[in-house]
Amino acid sequence: MANNKKPRLKDVALRRFLSVVSVTLLGVFLLIFLLGTNSRSKDFVSGEPDEYLTYSYNHSNINKKINLPKQSELSIQLEKLNQKPPRNRDLYPRLPKNHITIVLYVHNRPQYLKVVVESLSHVVGISETLLIVSHDGYFEEMNKIVKSIRFCQVKQIFAPYSPHVFPDSFPGISPTDCKDKGDSSEKQCQGTSDQYGNYRSPKIVSLKHHWWWMMNTVWDGLDETRGQSGHILFIEEDHYIYPNAYRNLQRLIELKPEKCPDCYAVNLAPCDVNSRGEGWDCLIAERMGNVGYSFNRTVWRKVHKKAREFCSFDDYNWDITMWTKVYPSFGDPVYTLRGPRTSAVHFGKCGLHQGQGEKNACIDNGVVHFDVDNVDKVANIKPEWEVRFTENQSGYKAGFKGWGGWGDERDRQLCLNFARMYLLEDTNTSSSKL
Repeated sequence: MANNKKPRLKDVALRRFLSVVSVTLLGVFLLIFLLGTNSRSKDFVSGEPDEYLTYSYNHSNINKKINLPKQSELSIQLEKLNQKPPRNRDLYPRLPKNHITIVLYVHNRPQYLKVVVESLSHVVGISETLLIVSHDGYFEEMNKIVKSIRFCQVKQIFAPYSPHVFPDSFPGISPTDCKDKGDSSEKQCQGTSDQYGNYRSPKIVSLKHHWWWMMNTVWDGLDETRGQSGHILFIEEDHYIYPNAYRNLQRLIELKPEKCPDCYAVNLAPCDVNSRGEGWDCLIAERMGNVGYSFNRTVWRKVHKKAREFCSFDDYNWDITMWTKVYPSFGDPVYTLRGPRTSAVHFGKCGLHQGQGEKNACIDNGVVHFDVDNVDKVANIKPEWEVRFTENQSGYKAGFKGWGGWGDERDRQLCLNFARMYLLEDTNTSSSKL
């Protein structure tokens, strides 16, 4: 009997030991999971699922090679999100080969974004294309609005080096930044003033940074578009898009080689944002506007080669920089082709960093209403129309020194680095040209 009991006691002890080990390991794994979840919730925004972790992410040493700012956890996570494929591919599995990608760049004006998304939902042919929404940082309400889109394929990208992503370091607000005129000579602070003696404002410089990062990313960084040679349409969150916009865009692009071979782009709206068009029976060639503009890769390559001119001009506005510094450097007049009636309208009543809440939406009664005539619901560009060139237009021209706000050397260098981040092999051999 004694010999039979010993093995049983050993078995009981072994089972108890294994139970203790199992419970201990389970507790350790549970603790690791909770700590990981908690750290992500601190560094990342609420409401975003962890599905982005299932996508491959090739984190290279690009930021070290070109000295980009050290990324925070949020910045890295946003860069991972940029590699996710478009949504709604189950609804629209195949896009026409000649589709025109639309890029909508947004900041933090949700009331405005609701208006442009609603207008896009009524655009004829919108289901045939890819909509890329470029965010200047991450704002949960903006993200929710975009994720609700079901009328076409949608891809979201987030500027990982937006000042909004860096709350206590460059390109955001750094504790050592100079703030008031004369600080650099009186205090041990960091920063270079603009031509008017003012130091950088992260909220202001984010406008130019985002546009330039977006252009480089869309043309040279995304799998979905870096192989495209044709036109890409760019619109902003305060642009109301008419139902005939996409069909008119297709016709203008088709007619441009014949009607205006020297035109650099096509536009959905007049360069004068207050104009709704002349209503003439002809096409109009004029200076390139900033509402609903579209150009191809050949033009982008010309713009990209002027990175140093773009990044060194002391004006925080990307469009004024283009008009007064980049386009004049091309040598020839930069014309765009458009129709006699607008297909897009700028409706913003206030600045970039206003209109971020229900009470301060800068929209009458929180809504925007446009009377869209029947003629604006269908393509109204006629192929038999001739082109009327508009010369000696008013507006910013070469020689204007800029409004300032872009004097800090750190901003200028970051801008140049954006031009290099996807083309290291090409730019390493000719970095002096940037």
